[in-house]
Amino acid sequence: MSMLTPPGMGGKYRITGAKYPRMRPPRHRRRIVLAAIAAVVALSLVGWGTVQLIDVFTADDGSKKTTTTASARESDCKPSPSPSTVAAKALPKPAQIKVNVYNATPRAGLAKTTADELKKRGFAIGKVGNAPAAFDKKIPGTGILLGAPAAADGSFTVLGAQLKGAKPQHDARKTKDVDLLLGTAFKTLNVQKDADQALATLTRPAPGRPC
Repeated sequence: MSMLTPPGMGGKYRITGAKYPRMRPPRHRRRIVLAAIAAVVALSLVGWGTVQLIDVFTADDGSKKTTTTASARESDCKPSPSPSTVAAKALPKPAQIKVNVYNATPRAGLAKTTADELKKRGFAIGKVGNAPAAFDKKIPGTGILLGAPAAADGSFTVLGAQLKGAKPQHDARKTKDVDLLLGTAFKTLNVQKDADQALATLTRPAPGRPC
């Protein structure tokens, strides 16, 4: 008689067989747990992959920006040229400029004293005297530089450095001489040292941007 047979019942209700009831969780609960674990792992992998992609694209974009900035800097950066490799601005020497000095003020002798000073500074002197009637006592400023249009970038520049505030004007002459008409505000020529320094600045090559 089996130990599981209730006493007094003999073998009528004897439990036979090799299988016994066992306690185990339902199969559907196990599936839920496995699905949850798989979802967590999948989300972790997706998040890790997203971070890696962001790092890659961010690094690539940063390198492009750095390269672009460096290229722009190199294109804008030009070494300073040395004076030996850059031709100075071509300006005529004072000896190559013939100046006619005219006095348009009421002060007598002003044209001669100015012409003498210009001659000391190396200019070639032409006519000296009173201004024509069209300009006599009609120049309120320090003076007027009058000459052909071709004198604008040459003779006017050199002569204008000697007289601050002189205004350039053109006429129809074909010659290279220049008229200096002294106005009522004229007192004296610029100090020769200052005039030479102004010309040196005009002929000095412009420095490039430092790298």
